[in-house]
Amino acid sequence: MGRVKWGMVQHGTADRWMITMNTLLLVAALVAGFTALAWSADRFVAGASATATHFGLPTLLVGLTVIGIGTSLPEMLVSGIAALEGTPEIALGNALGSNIANVGLILGLTAMVTPVFMDPQLLRREFPVLMLVVVGTGLLLADAALSRADGLLLLGGMVAVLAWMAREARRGDAHARTLTQEIDESLPSPMPISRAIVALIVGLAVLLGSSHLLVWSATEIARLLGVSELVIGLSIVAVGTSLPELAAATASVRRGDHGLVIGNIIGSNLFNLLAVLGIAAVLAPFTANGPDLIRDYAVMTAFMLALIGAGFVVGRRGRCGRLSAALLLAGYGSYQIMLFWTGH
Repeated sequence: MGRVKWGMVQHGTADRWMITMNTLLLVAALVAGFTALAWSADRFVAGASATATHFGLPTLLVGLTVIGIGTSLPEMLVSGIAALEGTPEIALGNALGSNIANVGLILGLTAMVTPVFMDPQLLRREFPVLMLVVVGTGLLLADAALSRADGLLLLGGMVAVLAWMAREARRGDAHARTLTQEIDESLPSPMPISRAIVALIVGLAVLLGSSHLLVWSATEIARLLGVSELVIGLSIVAVGTSLPELAAATASVRRGDHGLVIGNIIGSNLFNLLAVLGIAAVLAPFTANGPDLIRDYAVMTAFMLALIGAGFVVGRRGRCGRLSAALLLAGYGSYQIMLFWTGH
């Protein structure tokens, strides 16, 4: 009898040890995936922009592409791979969750460290475009599905936004100068064409590999925690793929370029909806759970509107201070707790 009990104890201990080791390996794989994804996205963008410039493409077009695609490249690759591998909840959660994280977490953390001044003119011009895209994407998702035609419409919207940004950059007013400055600062340092091509190829290869690793580890962690893949997409994956935006916001505030913080957030949110969801739908059309989609889309829309509230309702006009930051962080934290509490 004693032997049986001892064997059961040994077996239980071995099982717990294996579960712990598997958990640590999955977390390590997730961290490695995020690290490799961030590094390879920088390499790919630097190589692509240098190659395009070498072959004579206009600097403005290259810069706009870097802003639009570069900041959302991790989200694009992860969501595309997730859709292809049959985990559309990660693809959808990554797009919506990254937008929520951009405002609730990134703007919240940045403004908590130092107040962020919000240019009313920038918001007057770019915020309506963002909300138009939010409404348009919501209409496409009204049937809780994204078809390949829906994806093509979203990608067409991305081209239209790039064209609009190019027109704005040529206007010559203060807003255009801010946008032109953002475009110039987004361009990586020039490099020889041979080095650019190597960076392009290596960056793309590591991007694909790290995206596969990230999607696999995120899916396994969801199973281990007993939550849906949507929750993991809205939380862990969304935060990880939004880290480049956090780095850009921190660097912009350190230089005193507060307008670039809001500009980067709005630009990233635009392309997360248009390009990230568009690419995922074109590669593998998918359906979503209606009630969860309504909940998460409503939360995302509320955080988009909070951009105005943070700077013009709470605290001083045109200034997102620590009170606004605390409210944004509290809202983001509450949303994350709710996700893991419900599990879906």
